[in-house]
Amino acid sequence: MSEENKQLVRRWFEEVWNNGRVEAIDEMFDENGIAHGLSDDPENPIRGPQGFRPFHTVFREAFPNMMIVVEDVVAEGDKVAARCSVRAKHEGEFMGRAATQAPVEFTGITIVRIYNGKIVEAWNNFDFMQLHKQVGLIA
Repeated sequence: MSEENKQLVRRWFEEVWNNGRVEAIDEMFDENGIAHGLSDDPENPIRGPQGFRPFHTVFREAFPNMMIVVEDVVAEGDKVAARCSVRAKHEGEFMGRAATQAPVEFTGITIVRIYNGKIVEAWNNFDFMQLHKQVGLIA
């Protein structure tokens, strides 16, 4: 099961992020799934595909050429940890900031819990501070 779970996480980043396949969100993220660490309010994580799609849209419109490389994957039981590198170019509006055409690079780690072949919970820690600096949102 660990190998299947690792493949699901790799497929998530490839299809949802690198290829921008919105329909893949419903295929891989459980209807009651929870994604921690991606919302502005830690008390209110993103819930289900319907909650995840707007987050995905914001990023894909701002960084349409986003490429996420899964550097390492470790699995144990129903959990998978993935260390990722993200590269993109700021080509669309992002958090009120017009496109800067700036290249961005940042890293992140996610731990994903999988049940019945779908992501049911994820704990995300991506370096959004670095991203915000690179597009000029913070100094």
